[in-house]
Amino acid sequence: MPLTRRQTFLRRRIAFTAALVLTLGGVGYLAGTGLAPAPAAAVELIEPAALTQPAAELDWPEEGAGSIGAVGYPGLLGSTGDQESMPIASITKMVTSLVLLEKKPLSENESGPDIRFTDEDVDIYYDVLAEDGSVAPVTAGMVLSQREAFEAMLLPSANNYSISLAIWAFGSVDAYLAEAETWLAANGLSETSVADTSGLSPASVSSPADLVKIGKLVLAEPVLAEIVSMETSDLPTIGTVTNTNKLLGSNGVTGMKTGTTDEAGACLLYSAEFTVGGETITLVGVMLGGATHTDLNASIVDLIDSVEPGFREVSLTEEGAAFASYGTQWGQTSQAVAAEAASAVVWSDTPITAVPTARPVTLGKAGDTAGEVDFQVGETTVSVPLVLDGELTDPGAGWRFTHPGELAAG
Repeated sequence: MPLTRRQTFLRRRIAFTAALVLTLGGVGYLAGTGLAPAPAAAVELIEPAALTQPAAELDWPEEGAGSIGAVGYPGLLGSTGDQESMPIASITKMVTSLVLLEKKPLSENESGPDIRFTDEDVDIYYDVLAEDGSVAPVTAGMVLSQREAFEAMLLPSANNYSISLAIWAFGSVDAYLAEAETWLAANGLSETSVADTSGLSPASVSSPADLVKIGKLVLAEPVLAEIVSMETSDLPTIGTVTNTNKLLGSNGVTGMKTGTTDEAGACLLYSAEFTVGGETITLVGVMLGGATHTDLNASIVDLIDSVEPGFREVSLTEEGAAFASYGTQWGQTSQAVAAEAASAVVWSDTPITAVPTARPVTLGKAGDTAGEVDFQVGETTVSVPLVLDGELTDPGAGWRFTHPGELAAG
């Protein structure tokens, strides 16, 4: 039976509506797949290479007690022998110098105030001489600058100048000693105690570890660092004084202070410098209780020679080294690589760890930031940015139209 006009109209309307729905659905599908965000690339971290170095082997003498450290490196690099407090002889003058400078500051380029020496200073000279202590000449009416008086005390290790300077700055030796104990406590030097200004007393004691700390404090005072590095000095009235440190100027030794008494033996608080990877390493060490200064000096040279190769410049990463890889679902790959090279000077077997972090990436071009890698070198962190080494582009219409599920999941 032929369709009525109404039935024909309804059928055409249904067909049109269906076609429209299909058309709109197709357009929606194409728009949805074409405009949907692409899923992020899968990322996989790459295990960094092991960087911790072998432990250094130090050549310590069989006798005596000692410790060694380095400026800018926490704690000690090593130690040997008894680490308890013991007599330190004229190394005590390093404490005297530091306490004096706190009371009477003196910059590197200053001479400081003039000091006029009196008959009392001459009496001190003879008292020290009677005790068989080390001295430098003094006359009543003689004038030295503060800097010159320090040189007279430290280079020839003149006990009489350590006493005269303490009285000049504090009014009496007892007043100086009280201030010295306060200073030691304030600087955390609990294993150090001074009973005099010179160290002639066996009750002036310290531990090897404390002496390394004291040595670092000396080097932090430019005027003292300069004085202890001087081989000689020409002083008014006194004449030429010579540093008692026979290692000075050899094997990189730049200071610092000798000491000798029957109770302490031969002692040396020393500093030495060498360069590793463009970085100057400043050692601060001490040896106490040596039989003779000749033997002591030889053992210190051997020790320094064994310490130096224990400092190494370690390559943390080369530029372009890969720390993560990216892979897209449409088959593209790229790596997160170090944007720059990095290295560090390390001591011995200081632990070195690397922790890479890669950020989520969907699309990107070569050189785009991709994260960072943090190298923990002892107590120091070195961060290096990571960048993409290749392009990650849009998957394109063909992949999008055929992978709606992946787009929805992304």
